[in-house]
Amino acid sequence: MSAGILLLGDRGMLGRAFRELLAAKKRPFTGFDLPELDIAEPEQIGPLFAKPWSAVINCAAYTNVDGAEADQAAALRANGTAPEVVAAACARTRVPLVHFSTDYVFAGDASEPYHVDAPLHPLGAYGRSKAAGEIAIRGSGAESLIVRTSWLYAPWGNNFVRTMARLTRDKPELKVVDDQRGRPTSAQHLAAATLALLDRGTRGTLHVTDGGECTWYEFTIEIARLLGRTAIVRPCTTAEFPRPAPRPSYSVLDLAPTEAILGPLPDWRLNLASVVAQLEPL
Repeated sequence: MSAGILLLGDRGMLGRAFRELLAAKKRPFTGFDLPELDIAEPEQIGPLFAKPWSAVINCAAYTNVDGAEADQAAALRANGTAPEVVAAACARTRVPLVHFSTDYVFAGDASEPYHVDAPLHPLGAYGRSKAAGEIAIRGSGAESLIVRTSWLYAPWGNNFVRTMARLTRDKPELKVVDDQRGRPTSAQHLAAATLALLDRGTRGTLHVTDGGECTWYEFTIEIARLLGRTAIVRPCTTAEFPRPAPRPSYSVLDLAPTEAILGPLPDWRLNLASVVAQLEPL
C-alpha cells in the first residue's frame, strides 16, 4: 500500500470534506486536529514525519475574521507560524504540502478577477496572517501547492449558507449586503478539485472556487429559493452593517490557470443546490 496522506485540521469544515472524500475514494490517510495536535509546535509536528507520507494537506486555520482583529497573535500563530512549522518538516522530508489561503490576502478594490500572482495587500489582521502563511511556505523550500479560496460553505459547520437557511426560516424579513462581490466555494468541491490538482503533481499557487460570481445578497436569494423560503430578503450596503474587520468589496479570484488544468469549474448555483440538498439539521 502506498504511503497515506497526513490531513491536518481534519475536524473543521474543509477537513471533514477531505475526510469524507478520501474515505469514499479508499485513499489511506491519518487525520489530526486540536487539542491532540498543535501544528504550531515543532516538537509535536516533528515525530509525525518519522512515517512516510505521500502528501500533507493542511486544513487547519484561524478563520474568525472579526476575532482576528481582537486577537491578532492567535490568528498569526495559526495562520502564519503553524504553516511555517509544517512546511519546514515537509521540506526536510521532501513531502509535498497542500495549504489553503484566502481572497482576504488582497485589498478587494480590483475591477477584474485577481490573478494568482497579484500583489498581496491584506486590509485586516486575518488577511495579514494568511499572507504570512503563504510567504513562509514559499520560503521554506518545501514542494507546495497553495490554494486560495473564498466564501467557503458546506452542509455542516458554521457558514453563511447554514446561517441564511436558519434566518430565512426564522425571520419574516432580513437585509443582506449587496455591495461585496466574490465567488462562493463549496467545501466538497474545493476538496475534490484540490485532490485532483495534487494527483496531477500540480505545484505553485492556484485559485479554486465555484464558477461564476455574485454578491452576498444574490447568494442569499438563491439559498432562499432552493429552500422554498418566503422571507423577504432586501439588499443593503456594507456601511449599514459595520464589522470589526474590513471586508473586500471585490474579491473575485481568477480561475483561468486552474481551469486550464481541470476544465471548467461548476457554477456556484449547481454546487449550492448540492449542498442545500445535504444540509444537516439547523
